[in-house]
Amino acid sequence: MAKLYFYYSAMNAGKTTILLQSAHNYRERGMNPMLFTPALDDRSDVGIIKSRIGLEAEATAFKQEDDLFEAVQNRLEDQNVHCVLVDEAQFLTREQVFQLTDVVDRLNIPVLCFGLRTDFQGELFEGSRYLLAWGDQLDELKTICHTGSKATMVVRVDDKGYALRKGSQVEIGGNERYVSVSRKEFKEVFYAGKQVRLIDPFETVVDSENERQDELLE
Repeated sequence: MAKLYFYYSAMNAGKTTILLQSAHNYRERGMNPMLFTPALDDRSDVGIIKSRIGLEAEATAFKQEDDLFEAVQNRLEDQNVHCVLVDEAQFLTREQVFQLTDVVDRLNIPVLCFGLRTDFQGELFEGSRYLLAWGDQLDELKTICHTGSKATMVVRVDDKGYALRKGSQVEIGGNERYVSVSRKEFKEVFYAGKQVRLIDPFETVVDSENERQDELLE
């Protein structure tokens, strides 16, 4: 039976890389995955899913008013769809999550959604809220806070590392930086005004001999 999967995490846990690898695995077996990405994410090009390590693939760009069930049905008129993969799934609307449940329940096609759970203020995104409520299988992808604890939240900071407490929930690009932190660190940074330690994710090295970090990443 097909299922609706939600793979969630803080930033820099490799969600997009796993999505693209999954799509590659389907294609290697002669199957056709259908990829979705929000049209508002134009960091590369609209309709392109690109990971931080350089992998990329074309995808169907969706807007909030689009019907994703209808989009899958239309694709089925031309070819089989063996799996649906959604990048940045936190930007789905409630209606679109419901449409994806119909892809699973009515078309018997598995749907794999990848996204953040909470925004920079510690609040659930709309898409994540309903994926958590309606998903068949929920899986957390783990990453590490600069403190060494498991990172579960995201904070938006200025160029000096201080939390930005106000602003639009959706902020693509710009000079702001998003940092993945533990809940304890989030409270210190967001509420107590602590300056967060900025780390370039490309330069971050997780010590494989650190038993605590190994346990968190299992």
